[in-house]
Amino acid sequence: MAVRHDEGRISGPAGAALDAQRWLDEQLAAVVTGQFVDPQAGKVSFLAYFDRWSQRQLWTRGTERAMRLAVSCTTFGHVPINLSINRIQRSHIESWIKRLQTLDRGDGRERGLAAGTIKTRFNNVRAVFRAAVRDRLIATDPTDGVRLPRTRRTDAALVLPTSNQIAALLGAAAPRFRPFLALCAFAGLRLGEAAALRVSDIDFEQGSVRVSRQVQRERGGGVEIRAPKYGSERVVHASDQLVSLIKDYVATYRPTGDADRWVFEGDGGNPPHQNTVGYWWRLTREAAGCPRLRLHDLRHFFASGLIAAGCDVVTVQRALGHSSATVTLNTYAHLWPSAEDRTRLASARLFADVVGRSDEPLTNDEAA
Repeated sequence: MAVRHDEGRISGPAGAALDAQRWLDEQLAAVVTGQFVDPQAGKVSFLAYFDRWSQRQLWTRGTERAMRLAVSCTTFGHVPINLSINRIQRSHIESWIKRLQTLDRGDGRERGLAAGTIKTRFNNVRAVFRAAVRDRLIATDPTDGVRLPRTRRTDAALVLPTSNQIAALLGAAAPRFRPFLALCAFAGLRLGEAAALRVSDIDFEQGSVRVSRQVQRERGGGVEIRAPKYGSERVVHASDQLVSLIKDYVATYRPTGDADRWVFEGDGGNPPHQNTVGYWWRLTREAAGCPRLRLHDLRHFFASGLIAAGCDVVTVQRALGHSSATVTLNTYAHLWPSAEDRTRLASARLFADVVGRSDEPLTNDEAA
């Protein structure tokens, strides 16, 4: 049988033998380097693999819900993870991201999801593919190199309330809601953390607030008490004024002797639901003339105050309950004085120290 050469390839029996040998060499190399993937194992669909893999994960209920939400909205759930034909490829991921950008959110308009939300769902789905790589179901992660929608820079997106706005909010708040706002603005508590405080968490003698749990809304309209976000369990050293405000509130509105009673109460003796707090907040900000502020912005106000007072990164991290100093810097790095700012301030202090010792002001003639 004739052997035909076509653009560098050998056809016929000799070519087939060469291709087979090349494939065998690749498989042997993959085994030696630890990159071998069993083609049969990859026949499982993305959703089927996720269901099997998720059963082994030590997730909180919130994390599990977030993962299942991200996986359920994919457009390739029933596609096999790894087959030579019809497997999940990078193009599947890109098409899914594009769909999230134009997702109909129920009002007839295709506004899509926010860039930050898309990034969160993408990262959750990527975690599944990376697990598949570790389990040797796929050789490479198809999410690698996928471009995501651009998000706003942190310093541009961050909203810092002014002192006047905080004062207006506290003045407009109902007496039962005022301490809640104060805990967010002057202790940096998140909504769920403030809602989950017990009276025993407030040390009125030492002036501290212990954060050891949070409230999350549950399906069906209830509330769920769980541990705070990773790294967020902490003790916040509060000012005398904040402690006094909470003490007066407890004496007036929560006077029973049970130390484990909730500081703030919602329906049925439970802590307030997130929707309830949201309702209180909307009434307050409208009355204060601050309709664009979010409750979470009060936490940013607290952080900015610590930084303005000269607190270092680790101090701010611990006060806010961030999991690492990197998180703190990613959010607030632009608020710390730059090297130029510190140099300018040091120069001003030197100038004031020298000129301030003279009985007469320094003039250009004297400087010459």
